[in-house]
Amino acid sequence: MERHVWQYHNPVRVEFGIGVFDDLDRLINKRRYGLVTYPEPFFATLCDQLQTRAGAPVVLINDVQANPDYRLLAKQIGRITEGEAPEVWVSLGGGSVIDSVKVFAAANGDFNNVRNYLETGNGANRLSATPIIAVPTTAGTGSEVTCWATVWDEVSGIKYSLARQNLYPEVALIDPILMCGKPRALTISTGLDALSHALESLWNVNANPISGAHAVSAAREVMEVLPKLANDLENIELRSAMARASLCAGLAFSNTKTAIAHSLSYPITLKYNVQHGIACSFSLPIVIESVIGIGGLCEASLNAIFDGDVAGAPAKVSQMLHALGVSTKPADHGIEVATWQALVDGAFDGERGRNFIGEKSNFLKAAEALGAAAI
Repeated sequence: MERHVWQYHNPVRVEFGIGVFDDLDRLINKRRYGLVTYPEPFFATLCDQLQTRAGAPVVLINDVQANPDYRLLAKQIGRITEGEAPEVWVSLGGGSVIDSVKVFAAANGDFNNVRNYLETGNGANRLSATPIIAVPTTAGTGSEVTCWATVWDEVSGIKYSLARQNLYPEVALIDPILMCGKPRALTISTGLDALSHALESLWNVNANPISGAHAVSAAREVMEVLPKLANDLENIELRSAMARASLCAGLAFSNTKTAIAHSLSYPITLKYNVQHGIACSFSLPIVIESVIGIGGLCEASLNAIFDGDVAGAPAKVSQMLHALGVSTKPADHGIEVATWQALVDGAFDGERGRNFIGEKSNFLKAAEALGAAAI
């Protein structure tokens, strides 16, 4: 019998439930903390509540923007060095906030340390590893249980991944009530990001039985819950279910990283300004069609998600996307016919594309069969 060895590891402590935000001061535990969030009234109110219980942070960064970019990150880190260094970082927000916090935790007071590491792979000895408490306010990114951060150099048109084992947060504090009131478009985009994380961890060279079990649970829940939540945004039970699904998807791809749909998405976000959750999900029916018959854990997991009907899965996912207002045609996202092939080629050549267990020829055939080529 062929010997097959696999492993699974995730060190993040998870505290999940309605109202657990009130326990954040206990987790800070009187340490000097830095607080990172968005420049919006909702988050200002949460920051005030936290400061009442835990005291003032030694650093407050409240101007995080979507898709953390080199230039803003460098300016923010420049402000951090003006006071006492935090003993722990607290991220209060979505994926962009958690990504930013991971950069701050690793920078050791100088963004050039991170930049050099991202661009050359050298200089790990100059990076720091300040502990992180991640408090997500959207259900999608899963970054609260991963050890990497997405960093964008928009001027050069390059997306980097800052990946280090010591960037796993020490705690993920997940309170679904913080997710109520989020706009419909954001709810859909982040929810589809979670679905993509789950599925991408299955057609993946790094897949294993534990990541697969998390992925199946996450994908089934997103498929059931997200269409309902999109039309009932204040429903706390649905918000809780989506938060749980996003967490499970994060636990899945925390061990596998993503694959071809994400690899394809990065230039689409950069060049066409398509929201990440949309950019990484509109191609999912194509990818599913392209791996039908591939066997192994991937096919078994897809059968579990789609109740044994993998052949009907591309249509089922397409129908859900269309019902949520997301087109599965590249052209509807601004992608020209002449560009589509180059994007596919680049996606398969990229690091995440090399995680994919499928074949480019099958992907292209699937796109044509589903009428999703850029026409």
